[in-house]
Amino acid sequence: MRFHTRKWVKPEDLNPNGTLFGGKLLAWIDEELALYTIIQFENSKVVTKYMSEINFKSSAKQGDIIEIGIDVVRFGNTSITLECEVRNMMTRETIITIDKTVMVNLGEDGKPKAHGKTEIEFVKDRLE
Repeated sequence: MRFHTRKWVKPEDLNPNGTLFGGKLLAWIDEELALYTIIQFENSKVVTKYMSEINFKSSAKQGDIIEIGIDVVRFGNTSITLECEVRNMMTRETIITIDKTVMVNLGEDGKPKAHGKTEIEFVKDRLE
């Protein structure tokens, strides 16, 4: 799994228990999955269609640095299916796993559109 983004857990990210609010973490994950998909599809019009069971395994506290990892499960005709893991960067303890999130490529009309991709591409390879 490739870990793409790091986030620093700050006071405004905490729940009343003093740990990272799950909704904040899910927003960070959704944004990261969207950005990853936008880069893969080379299209800024993408949406989250489906997210499988979300498994919170541990929590993070103020001052922790977490990292968000993504792997491609499969490419569909108009979609990409991703898996995600968030872990504490210092301890490597897993905070959350999501086995399957489906992101859909959209056309100008807002409807699913074929993206023509079949494998992961890296921006550096597009520039060569």
